[in-house]
Amino acid sequence: MADLRTTLSGIELSNPVIPASGTFGYGREFWDLYDLDILGSISFKGTTVEPRYGNDLPRIAECASGMLNAVGLQNPGLAEVISDELPALAEHFHKPLVANISGFSIPEYVKLAEAMDQVDAVGILEVNVSCPNVHGGGMAFGTSCENVAAVTKAVKEVTKKPVYIKLSPNVTDIVSIAKAAEDAGADGLALINTLLGMRIDIKRRRPVLANKTGGFSGPAVFPVAVRMVWQVKHAVSIPIIGMGGVSSASDVIEMMMAGASAVEVGAANLVNPYACRDIIEELPEVCGRLGIEKLSDIIGCVK
Repeated sequence: MADLRTTLSGIELSNPVIPASGTFGYGREFWDLYDLDILGSISFKGTTVEPRYGNDLPRIAECASGMLNAVGLQNPGLAEVISDELPALAEHFHKPLVANISGFSIPEYVKLAEAMDQVDAVGILEVNVSCPNVHGGGMAFGTSCENVAAVTKAVKEVTKKPVYIKLSPNVTDIVSIAKAAEDAGADGLALINTLLGMRIDIKRRRPVLANKTGGFSGPAVFPVAVRMVWQVKHAVSIPIIGMGGVSSASDVIEMMMAGASAVEVGAANLVNPYACRDIIEELPEVCGRLGIEKLSDIIGCVK
């Protein structure tokens, strides 16, 4: 049977499959469905300093081969996540977590990083500089080399945990931004976040989403994600967590061949709550069919 293990900044994962932030909550909706310890890790819901209700409704719209979301980082806030959500999750998941953090200013990113640095269950900080659904933060940081570098440096100064910068695809040159993060000290990168999209209700002649625009995810974005991971892998020397439209074991292998050391599964969890479990169970068979003995051997094998 194929060896599914992979490593992120010295942290060994039993397999490369990680539920993506925002699609798995803090695990509560899933831990009664299957054993969460089958997962490589979990990137829990994006956490902000203060509680957020998120954007007004409606904030989900269906699309061909995907969906738009403008949830707007709804979460209970840093204090409750640390005091309630993470201890509850620790009863059901016993591996290092990926903490997705989102700030609206550099001091907020610093506060979040300082707090998560003290949480034993957290293995990696996934710094979200790329959310397209909030105003005054998120993607505003991720579209500028200077801003990405500034956030990276500030976070690195207050944590000993590996820092992975989550990049936006809504840029003209993702490679330059990836290199800016690496040069500023990032331990790894996570890409891609959602593509900015829009739907219009043609009967009512107005946007479907109350926020007007939202993040497009699902199978339709997979080729874009693969291309960007491949481009970035050839430009940096730090590990990459790849994501964007992944919905099968074959997708995981393709993303790893492009350059990802681990792979997050997002929108697929909203369609099939067993998606991550099914992908992990399917991986050995697909590896056997392709003659892959160790998944780690294929990382970035496509030149």
